[in-house]
Amino acid sequence: MNRRVVITGTGIIGPVGKTASESWKSALEGVSGIRRMSLIDPEEFTSQIAGEVRDFDPEEHFDRKLVKRIDRYTQFAMVAAREAYAQSGLEGSIRPERLGVIIGSGIGGIETLESEHKVALERGVGRINPFFCPMMISNIAAGRVGIDLNAKGLNFATVTACATSGHAIALALDMIRLGRVDAILAGGSEAPITLTGVGGFCQLKALSTRNDDPKTASRPFDRDRDGFVISEGGAVLVMEELESARSRGAEIMAEIVGAGMTCDAYHITAPAEGGEGSARAMVLAMEDAGISPEEVDYINAHGTSTQLNDINETEAIKTAMGEEEAHRTPVSSTKSVTGHMLGAAGAVETIFTAFALREGIIPPTATLFEPDEACDLDYVPGRARKADMEYALSNSLGFGGHNVTIALKKYSG
Repeated sequence: MNRRVVITGTGIIGPVGKTASESWKSALEGVSGIRRMSLIDPEEFTSQIAGEVRDFDPEEHFDRKLVKRIDRYTQFAMVAAREAYAQSGLEGSIRPERLGVIIGSGIGGIETLESEHKVALERGVGRINPFFCPMMISNIAAGRVGIDLNAKGLNFATVTACATSGHAIALALDMIRLGRVDAILAGGSEAPITLTGVGGFCQLKALSTRNDDPKTASRPFDRDRDGFVISEGGAVLVMEELESARSRGAEIMAEIVGAGMTCDAYHITAPAEGGEGSARAMVLAMEDAGISPEEVDYINAHGTSTQLNDINETEAIKTAMGEEEAHRTPVSSTKSVTGHMLGAAGAVETIFTAFALREGIIPPTATLFEPDEACDLDYVPGRARKADMEYALSNSLGFGGHNVTIALKKYSG
């Protein structure tokens, strides 16, 4: 049986909004969520800016006892999952055993790791929080969401750096197609704005140092880009088998029709020359969806605002699409306003792509002022653009050479 997979719920908590619709509105309007860091003292870092979830009070979502037992990254995952689940209307209409969870994190509970390491050094190992391990591990967000929403089907986490939630969505697509479950909460979450989280990326010289102009610091494909902006948050989709969604009258946002997953097998941080691995992921996603490059109407790029990514992703799009189609197809990076949410980025951008298809409007690369000569595609600079779209791709690339492309289709009944 050909089991088609659709999106029936979305949830986002991040730098540009505390709901999916609020985040989408900000992305469309080019409203940046990047500010000077407040979660940690930024003075000692070369990069002092970040996309933080502002005014987040976990006690508005969880009781005080639970707050003390879940890391910030898990809190974001649970908030996003609750929003997606509520929007889907699944509660009471699906057997718990037929509902799965695939939610990953690139780093996991690094805030908990840092704080308990300090306790061990200053007060002794006997004072380490007994909840340390189940707060810190990268799979615990998936486990907590399963408990919170009584999802008793398959449950695991993906951990592939910035491709994490792209992999979660790709694997959810396969699991539903195989009939393992009827619906899955898929996505990612990250809370990396800590001493070692920021410090490590600074030492890698991966972050923007445009500290005097945070709102335009993330500049994908711009000739003056100088690195990505680290961000936090969570994003979760409810992915569901089409007939299951139809039978209960669910509102369907978009269809996920394909996925491609590859490895560069090249370098731990740098992309393969010419974006070879990413190009193959795009080709595989189109083949899985049964579409040609001529049918792709929009690409939501990984678009990190780093020198190597933006040039190599541009080359990858040309290779996968062919020169003529690559120049015809609008490409944009919503990291221009969100910054880089690491393990949550793929899910955020898949949600934005679904919104774009449903509403017929492409979010801009809001901070593209002067394109790099090597970045010569149509990146939808500055302002959103209305467009009649049927198919779109969303790219996610991660340290380690991980590449994921998700293919989506406008749902028309």
